[in-house]
Amino acid sequence: MKIYTRTGDGGETALFGGGRVSKDHPRVAAYGTVDELNAAVAWAVETVRDVDIKRHLGVVQRDLFALGAVLATPPPDEGRPAPKGVPDVPKARIAEMEAWIDAATGELPELRAFVLPGGTPGAAALHLARTVCRRAERAVVALAAGASVADAVVVYLNRLSDTLFTFARLENHRAGVADVEWRDG
Repeated sequence: MKIYTRTGDGGETALFGGGRVSKDHPRVAAYGTVDELNAAVAWAVETVRDVDIKRHLGVVQRDLFALGAVLATPPPDEGRPAPKGVPDVPKARIAEMEAWIDAATGELPELRAFVLPGGTPGAAALHLARTVCRRAERAVVALAAGASVADAVVVYLNRLSDTLFTFARLENHRAGVADVEWRDG
């Protein structure tokens, strides 16, 4: 099978379940940014030293692949039947991420200042993934302004950005490196 199809050479792409849209369509921006987020999380997995954080990020990567599939599928109310094989939004993971955040926060020193991205290479990679996550969230919100999007997608991404921030702090803490705090001047 060839990796190139030439079907997108005119600036359009196929959606899961049928239909074609311009590559600058909000739906493509949303699932494309989630794909970029997954790559940023992959970089964090390869950079982070803490095995617990790595394990959680592996779960997140599988979730993000499912979120991308959901976003790449126009809802049936846009004139297409629902295709088979579209995964569910991993709603239960939202509570699980909250538990990860709570457990990590119990281990961390109290947050008393804004934290700049940095510290260890793993923490920096997690902060980068967090910023891509926020951009993905904005892209999904933009899509939702004109199309049906499950509320759980936005909630998932919002909680994931909090998780990535907390994991960045935890990565620094467990490595014995202080967070880089913002100081005016």
